[in-house]
Amino acid sequence: MTTKTHEDALSPGDYEALANLRYALRKFTEFSNAEVSNLGLTPQQHLALLAIKGLPPEKEMTVGMLADRLLIASHSATELVSRIAEAGYIERISSKAHGRWQIVRLMDKAERILAKLSGAHLHEIREMAPELMQALRILQDRRKLEKIAWMA
Repeated sequence: MTTKTHEDALSPGDYEALANLRYALRKFTEFSNAEVSNLGLTPQQHLALLAIKGLPPEKEMTVGMLADRLLIASHSATELVSRIAEAGYIERISSKAHGRWQIVRLMDKAERILAKLSGAHLHEIREMAPELMQALRILQDRRKLEKIAWMA
């Protein structure tokens, strides 16, 4: 018995939509990296600051949570946090609930740089939105059509 693979279900339109989506994401990443670099941060430092800022206000970011959000090892997150703290963007404090955990909080310097970067990033995303949405819409519609065909 032969099982259907993911490759069997792909059409030329799927490949085109995937390629267009990857291209749009890559363009955004290149834009982002240039903006971040112009302000003296590395892309990973920017992602870390954004992850901290994007956490709901009732939660506190730990180094372990940051590692999860950035998809990096905990020792890499610890090193990243050390570099960002040395640059004056964040402060590290011990968790009151869990003594071994370190909580990271943004300093005013980080808040200012994130405001600049986030405004530019939102503008770029809004400019790219039609291109991104078109690629996603093509991929989403294909799944809907497959579901309808299966149900018939």
